[in-house]
Amino acid sequence: MTPSSTSEGFNVYATLLTRPSYLAGAILLSHTLYDHSPSTPLIILYTPETFPSTAIKALEAESKFSNCIPYPIEHLRLPTSAADDKEHGMVAERFIDTWTKLRVFDILEVNGKKIDRLCFLDADMMIFSNPSPFIFNSTSDKYLSAPEDEGNRIAASHVCVCNLDGDSWAPSSWKKENCAFTPLTNSDAIAPVDSQSDTKGIFNSGTFVFHPSSSIQAFVLDAFKNTPVKDLKKLKFPDQDFLNIVFHARWVSLSWRTNALKTWRYWHPNIWTDDKVAVLHYIVDKPWAARVQTDGHDQNRKIAGYKGDDGETHSWWWDEFSRWKAEREQGNGQDLVVAVERYVAGEKGDEEVDEDMKAIGGGAQNFAKKWKDGKEVGGSDDDGDKKEPGGGSHGPILRTRVLGERGHGPVVRNPDAHLQQPQTNPRKPNIPPSGSSFMEP
Repeated sequence: MTPSSTSEGFNVYATLLTRPSYLAGAILLSHTLYDHSPSTPLIILYTPETFPSTAIKALEAESKFSNCIPYPIEHLRLPTSAADDKEHGMVAERFIDTWTKLRVFDILEVNGKKIDRLCFLDADMMIFSNPSPFIFNSTSDKYLSAPEDEGNRIAASHVCVCNLDGDSWAPSSWKKENCAFTPLTNSDAIAPVDSQSDTKGIFNSGTFVFHPSSSIQAFVLDAFKNTPVKDLKKLKFPDQDFLNIVFHARWVSLSWRTNALKTWRYWHPNIWTDDKVAVLHYIVDKPWAARVQTDGHDQNRKIAGYKGDDGETHSWWWDEFSRWKAEREQGNGQDLVVAVERYVAGEKGDEEVDEDMKAIGGGAQNFAKKWKDGKEVGGSDDDGDKKEPGGGSHGPILRTRVLGERGHGPVVRNPDAHLQQPQTNPRKPNIPPSGSSFMEP
């Protein structure tokens, strides 16, 4: 299949797989994207070093049904000595792989055709309506191609800093009154980017769009190569923290619909509407890691998620999985189904679970370290199974100040109101000089 095109050029989506535990997520992302935006391909970047051949064959098989393009890449990691250093600042060892997300800036063409617009989506997302009008449009193009920054810009959605769960890792500034989405009064509103704010000037890297070019490729990857390893090691959630450094005051707001975190359904009822969700982001524990349960006292209440509050949104994922499974089995894709079900919770829940699957299920909240007010204080968390944000880089952003986790973007319904201009936009990237630290002492 070929990339979608407009009068201006080709549009593509991309996601990343470094472990087979996310295979089901990426397959369902591809399947649902094809349902709602069939002409726009999903490039599935994967690392053959850590991604088994059976899972690669599953991607290749899915490409015959939906518009996905398996694309092998090399890992991007810190030097071995640094990665093995237990003094790194990451919240969990599994985030070592997240630097590889930066490889998306290497993708300049697909099937021999130049890509004009590329939108990255985390593999723990699912599509419920067409996100393309909110991502690929003339308003976005105008901002992303601004000459003063040589096109080195992105569009994304804000981090939500409400911290209604009272997580100990969050900075003290993370309160509902400081959240960019709290003042919004309707689902069409877009929160402005305030690049001078610790809470209203940061974005979630689950969804971001840019214009691929050798310029932005060098802008990002040179910053990675030229930043001292000791500074990179301080980042708690590597790719998101780093991208917020590189694109400080160089990003603009997308609609919340392009990165709707599942917690917003009850954290931001002021802007959330079920039927307006385009891209649902399954942060923390993943729906395919456990079946949805029912309340013993209320059979109408669905239970899922580490606090039991995400039964409704997790059930949506399982509904789509059942539909995908039926379609593939009817289309002679039985082997594909078998390969994917290896990484999906069984109906009885008594199957053997490997360590990678445990890391994205009920154990996704286990903190590797203990945090207070956004700072590490040492030791394991006393409430270990309820504190670690999981699956992808959605955590504390450490720029020149300590920031935080769980990006939650704004809700927009007006098709003409896709983007909100930042309040400030200096030309120089906010990259620390060699030898400096990303964090204040």
